[in-house]
Amino acid sequence: MDFFRTLAIAASGLRAQSGRMRVISENIANADSTSTQPGADPYRRKIPVFQTEVDRALNVQLVELGRVQLDPSDFHIKYEPGHPAADKNGNVKYPNVNPLVEMTDMREAQRSYEANVNVITATRRMIQRTIDILKA
Repeated sequence: MDFFRTLAIAASGLRAQSGRMRVISENIANADSTSTQPGADPYRRKIPVFQTEVDRALNVQLVELGRVQLDPSDFHIKYEPGHPAADKNGNVKYPNVNPLVEMTDMREAQRSYEANVNVITATRRMIQRTIDILKA
């Protein structure tokens, strides 16, 4: 039964990291987008938040992607008077997305995902070895 708990916990980690990657990819895709109206706010960076979920059937604590929050940091402003999104002073607001931060977060999510895959692989091997011993 502990094997099933281990698999459930690792699977929840896979789902959570997959959701995190989705948010990161959205941030990266919108890193250079601007508003369609002059002076309006552009895309605002999203921050994935994890939360604990209790599986009462297995009596384990799982992880899940909770509400995605908006990053309250300031937008990047560039002076580009000819840009269609420029305000009356010629300033254009760009998203508060730093591609370097997003790439670092992506790498961390990837490693966490791989760690959970390794847990599942090791657990499957242990289950298979147990079955092999019982067959003999």
